[in-house]
Amino acid sequence: MSKIKVGIIGGTGLDDPDIVQDRKEKAVETPYGKPSDVLITGTIGGVDCILLARHGRGHTIRPSDVNYRANVCALKEEGCTHVVVTTACGSLQENIRPGQIVILDQFIDRTTKREQSFYDGSPTSPKGICHIPMHTPFCEKTRQVLIESVKQLGYNYHPTGTVVTIEGPRFSSRAESKLFRSWGGHVINMTTVPEVVLAAEMGLCYGAVALPTDYDSWRDEGNEHVSVEVVMKTFKQNAEKGKKILLEAIPRLANYDWASVIEERVVTAKESVMV
Repeated sequence: MSKIKVGIIGGTGLDDPDIVQDRKEKAVETPYGKPSDVLITGTIGGVDCILLARHGRGHTIRPSDVNYRANVCALKEEGCTHVVVTTACGSLQENIRPGQIVILDQFIDRTTKREQSFYDGSPTSPKGICHIPMHTPFCEKTRQVLIESVKQLGYNYHPTGTVVTIEGPRFSSRAESKLFRSWGGHVINMTTVPEVVLAAEMGLCYGAVALPTDYDSWRDEGNEHVSVEVVMKTFKQNAEKGKKILLEAIPRLANYDWASVIEERVVTAKESVMV
């Protein structure tokens, strides 16, 4: 079987380096600048891993200011075949309760300020323009392994979900939140796009575990709406679940033969470039 290496991009409170064994820190720079923090290399269950804090250790980088290109490029340059991420989010649907798990399968992009491609025409970028397909943005096989892992742990979960990614850092107005619900959004966050797009351009197998902390802003007056205080109520519980899912999922990934999946994603990325 082909050997895998898993990049882990941890969201707020979900970047605990203690999940990685034999860990070492490595500072790197890419053609797109420095990633959000040092890379923490090591293993989980015997599988080579690299952990990267999306917002930097200490949560110092706003969602709009994360260098998503450098983060994804750094993981690719270090030999990662997979990227598994955790993301805090708000729920846009009554049946998706705070504390449950959503394994994302689609997104709606409402960001406005972010570079979404490595092919930007600059002297350091690859040549051409990349029209990467986003019909199926998340790696389906990686998603299935995440679902297996959540089942094994006995958590309440939703096997699919459309995430609406907003620019942030502010939360949505009630009108915006209701609009996103009407579009079919299930959860809302500030980071999935462009991360998932860039991973596809690099031919990486990308999967995301979304951890709802609140019901965003769509509920009428009298109901609790999203705020930092509300988010923090379920934050610690969600962080612990996120870590357990990673510890369960990453060794499971290594049980499968990924050669054909990786080849397909790499070929798709290459064939999407028009020079």
